Amino acid sequence: MTTPPAVARRTPRTEVRERILHAAADVFADQGFSGASIDAVAAAAGFTKGAVYSNFATKNELFFALMETQITARVAAMREVVSAVQDPTERTFALGEVLTAAMKTNDRWQLLFTEFWLRAMRDPQVREQWVTHRRQYHEQLTVLVDEIRRGCSITSKLPARTAMFVLLAAANGLAIEELADPGSTPPDLLGHVIAMLTTETG
Repeated sequence: MTTPPAVARRTPRTEVRERILHAAADVFADQGFSGASIDAVAAAAGFTKGAVYSNFATKNELFFALMETQITARVAAMREVVSAVQDPTERTFALGEVLTAAMKTNDRWQLLFTEFWLRAMRDPQVREQWVTHRRQYHEQLTVLVDEIRRGCSITSKLPARTAMFVLLAAANGLAIEELADPGSTPPDLLGHVIAMLTTETG
């Protein structure tokens, strides 16, 4: 009896998408967003260019998917702290540590983020997409600020949305400084910022 030929395993669509995203993150970081090509991303992922386009219509869409991955991971990490740490003071500094660690260990993403932001500011159509994605992030962060305030005996009079924008501005500004001068950001600075934004006595 002859052994029947092995049936080739078709890579699941979710796995294809994940591999393309990982490849895009590396290629964009190494070559810059503008200099990178879909061909290069496909080659790095081990697929054809058609496989990339079947999951992502454009290179811009690839970037926004990467940004969504970053946002999802950071929001999840912050929510985990909010759930696990009950003491308000300890919670604010634990949240600061999470954000600072993400900033210090992910400089390649920060460089790509900054490059694409500049692209969005120069292209009205890309800017519209950028704003849509960022507004969704703003909503998630605003909800998080409310969650952080729960359990605090004295909370800040700042509206949650206002506090969210200040926190986001501080985190983005510090990320730029850290990118240019690694190690310059005080490790507890964002913890102090979060404390001031969520409690009157912070």
